[in-house]
Amino acid sequence: MRSKNPEVMNAICTFVDQYYREHHASPSINEIAQGVGVSKATSYRYLVAMNERGMLSYDGKTIVTKQVGKCTSGYFSAPVVGSIRCGDPEREEESVEEYVSLPKSIFGEGKFYILRAKGDSMVDAGIEDEDLIVIRIQDTAAVGDIVVALDEDNENTLKIFGGIDEENGDVILRYANQTKYPDKEIRVKQLIVQGVAKHVIKAL
Repeated sequence: MRSKNPEVMNAICTFVDQYYREHHASPSINEIAQGVGVSKATSYRYLVAMNERGMLSYDGKTIVTKQVGKCTSGYFSAPVVGSIRCGDPEREEESVEEYVSLPKSIFGEGKFYILRAKGDSMVDAGIEDEDLIVIRIQDTAAVGDIVVALDEDNENTLKIFGGIDEENGDVILRYANQTKYPDKEIRVKQLIVQGVAKHVIKAL
């Protein structure tokens, strides 16, 4: 193995640590090259060598230094997968926009994803247009939960789960905007719960 410049190795670790603190993600090889002042090929060779020496962990994409390892142990990444209608159901194609680091101490264990709200039907529940909603993936819900619901027409929406009408078996989804949609609800025969809202990140 060719010898490596200790100053460059330290600069790479410092850059990765600072980048993670700001973005909660690993920098790309190109970003490291620009930040440290070396070529992309050099930054890649250094990452491989530093991985072999145990100075950091590098799997071809994610870089974990000792400092980053301490930060990530209490966090997990959740994908932002686009928007969901807070109104009448509509078809949505899921696409990952970015990943957000969330603390386990607040959200606990489980799988999560994040949706961006569209519309005004959930304002009484504290969810407004462009807010980010942290969703725990689960297929069951209790009455009163805010759910991501997929109906029999393969359309989804964000609503309050109102339970099942015992007379006709309808699944009830309620709006949360009494001013604009007083006592409005959606009734469907079949419903798939794709997750339950656990937290709202307010839009700036």
